[in-house]
Parts: sequence; C-alpha cells; structure tokens
Amino acid sequence: MTISDTVNGGFEAIGGICIWLNVKRLMRDKSVRGVDWRVTAFFWAWGIWNLFFYPSLNQWASFTGGLVIVAGNFAWLWLAIKYRERG
Repeated sequence: MTISDTVNGGFEAIGGICIWLNVKRLMRDKSVRGVDWRVTAFFWAWGIWNLFFYPSLNQWASFTGGLVIVAGNFAWLWLAIKYRERG
C-alpha cells in the first residue's frame, strides 16, 4: 500500500461517511427537494468503475473507501426513488 493509496482511501472513506449522513437525513425527512438524483447516479456509476479500477492498480485502501461511497450512493438513490414514488 502506497502513501497515495492510503491518502486517497482516506478521502474516499470520509466522502462515504458524508454520503451516509445524507442517507440518514433522507430517511428522516422522507422527501427529496432541490437535489437532482442524476448527480448521485453519476457518482454511483463512477464508484462502480472505481471498484474495478482500484484493484487493477493494487490500491486496496482506495478500493475499501470506494465500497463505502458506492454503498452510500446506492442507498441514497434507492431511498430517493422510494420517497419520490410516494409523493
């Protein structure tokens, strides 16, 4: 594991934690306003790519942080769709 992988993995993990805070808020509010779901969908898709890309570079810290981001973005998208259908 290189220092650049460790730093990037840290940024990925912190970003993922921030995304999970958005998931928590969406679960509380049960409403999506002022946010375009396509933005999160794009970053979720990019995250999926990273889950293939990071191992090819042997960047396992980045991969681990990427898992947190992909899972958080997926959860947010799923909830956004769920609450959109209600409204």
